Amino acid sequence: MTEVVATNQTIVVVGGGISGMTAALEAAECGKQVILIEKNPSLGGRVSQLYKYFPKLCFPTCGLEINLRRIKANPNISLLTLAEVTAVSGQAGDYSLTVKIAPRYINSNCTACGACADAVESTFPNEFNYNLNQRKGAYLPFNMAYPQRFVIDPRMIGTADADKAKAACKFEAIDLDMQPEELKLKAGAIIWATGWQPYDANKIQPYGYDRFANVITSVELERMMDPQGPTGGKLVRPSDGKEAKDIAFIQCAGSRDRNYLKHCSRICCMASLKQSTYPREKFGAEGKSTIYYIDIRAIDRFEDFYQKVQADTTVNFIKSKVASITLDKATQNPILNGNDLEKSGTGKDMRYSNAHDLVVLAVGMQPSVDFKAMNLGLSVNDEGFIELDPANGGQFAAGCASDALDVNRAVQNATASALRAIQVINQVANAEG
Repeated sequence: MTEVVATNQTIVVVGGGISGMTAALEAAECGKQVILIEKNPSLGGRVSQLYKYFPKLCFPTCGLEINLRRIKANPNISLLTLAEVTAVSGQAGDYSLTVKIAPRYINSNCTACGACADAVESTFPNEFNYNLNQRKGAYLPFNMAYPQRFVIDPRMIGTADADKAKAACKFEAIDLDMQPEELKLKAGAIIWATGWQPYDANKIQPYGYDRFANVITSVELERMMDPQGPTGGKLVRPSDGKEAKDIAFIQCAGSRDRNYLKHCSRICCMASLKQSTYPREKFGAEGKSTIYYIDIRAIDRFEDFYQKVQADTTVNFIKSKVASITLDKATQNPILNGNDLEKSGTGKDMRYSNAHDLVVLAVGMQPSVDFKAMNLGLSVNDEGFIELDPANGGQFAAGCASDALDVNRAVQNATASALRAIQVINQVANAEG
């Protein structure tokens, strides 16, 4: 059974992505007891799935490694993975939480040797790679996963493959009889750092994501570029594996649209500017990028990066809301159809039908959790994000649970939320003498 000590002076952080890790570390390094709850088998969140950050184009693995080292070294942090909060009651300084923990089927004896994965044949879509490839039924979520411990897919339980995995383990780490657990926790404050999910591109019918193999999303491109990703870092087309040297980026794909997401996600312009450097990185001057945009929202320090991309001769900008995507059946090239607004009033034909090797949809951000449905007594706006409201008591949002934010702003927001939670805990401690 999982044992965790929690009191009304404990801070519970729900979500183990960059925002959750930041909030947990800030509170723990101030001496507070923290329970960090993550629904996936390991920490990292969306940031662990990125290839590069903007605007410096550095790799997220560096910052992730530093945070993981800090978490491992801090005795004030207790970690629960494969765990979800199912109920919350109480008030600031005195919350009760119900947490359900799914079985990993692998215990702490695991050395991450991989013998169990080698022994099994069953494969399943790889969630970490947005289902672009398959993974084994016994698997390590990704190279830097923490806990550095394998997982047995629950769909394998009761099969001969599960028995093979257990037989292959020399350390008696596999326990196929593990059962779900339910924990009752106390807390003085709760930080919701449940992150974001990409908008479902299948809903954007004019762009054919559900019909055309060579129309992908911005998050999928990040995984394709990663050397540990589904293509081994090769920038290729899903339809035939050919190098994708001419890539189109469609901005506001499903965003700022009353039919889909009404809000602007703030990060999409910068994400596409960053990704427009990828074809050049792979193919030099032969790599071409075309960004179809309504307007480019690059504020503050990001303006310099925008100007740098504008000066790149391999990148072209077309001011247009793409109307539709059709397919050249002979080449499997997606064809973008619309009107070039910069040609308005020039006497030139505004219409275009441009073919590209690959199309990337810059999909928007939406909350990973339906907070209204959870009935937590939180103030939630029309987009589903948690508002900063005194009526929330000792519950606070961090990072993309509060708004659509880039990594830098998400970390700042998480730090602020940790400080607010610490104030609640300090008030509890002072009241109790």
